[in-house]
Amino acid sequence: MTETCQREFIDLAVRLSDTARGIAATYFRRSFDVETKSDASPVTAADRAIEAAQREIIEAAYPDHGISGEEYGDVRLDAECVWVLDPIDGTKAFLNGIPVFTNLIGLLRNGDPILGVIDQPTLGERWIGAAGHGATLNGDSVRAAASGALGEITVHATTPEMFQPGLHLERFERLAASAKYRRYGTDCYAYGLLASGHVHLVAEADMKVQDYLPVVEVVRQAGGVISDWTGRPLTLDSDGTVLAAANATLHREALDILSA
Repeated sequence: MTETCQREFIDLAVRLSDTARGIAATYFRRSFDVETKSDASPVTAADRAIEAAQREIIEAAYPDHGISGEEYGDVRLDAECVWVLDPIDGTKAFLNGIPVFTNLIGLLRNGDPILGVIDQPTLGERWIGAAGHGATLNGDSVRAAASGALGEITVHATTPEMFQPGLHLERFERLAASAKYRRYGTDCYAYGLLASGHVHLVAEADMKVQDYLPVVEVVRQAGGVISDWTGRPLTLDSDGTVLAAANATLHREALDILSA
């Protein structure tokens, strides 16, 4: 990938992330109303306040850019640059006071991710991956693990409930059986840990655009490989399956099992 993300876009992403941190802090581990969306997932006032504030900042800075948000929908998806926002990924963790929820920010240019932010507000951890700039955690360069045999590592997923029988479940079970361990419950925090070399493999399904597109460039810029379960690049039109690996060898091995 030869494209380079403009510094002004990175600066704006940091501003968006700072905004999310401030709002999240006013709600985390406190009492507030929770609603249930049509897909049975929870949504909070914090989700909506974060995304509303971020959208306002983007509209003021780049009114010609598109936005795809978890809570307030899509505008101008045909624009050259499209921001992808998930105000609180891991809302169930957020509701239970567990600090693995994240604020996710992505930027696409002509449909391809060029910038991603994974921010854990409570722990003060912010991963940024930007085309041409590499991947960082709180400003320090990070790198995914260069090695790790499938039989010696852990495969991560948010929940077993995301795997539909007859479509995903049996394939994931084959992959998990080939790994040493399986681990659930880290939501998109796992992708940041992969970029830092702690996690080797993440396999998920039933993901929304706002869940997976912001993490793509963090993984890629850290040297990892990320795709859907057929090996295709992740786009606005992907099927919701995600396979992220610390290196190409591990990705290929996992992909072979998922496609068998």
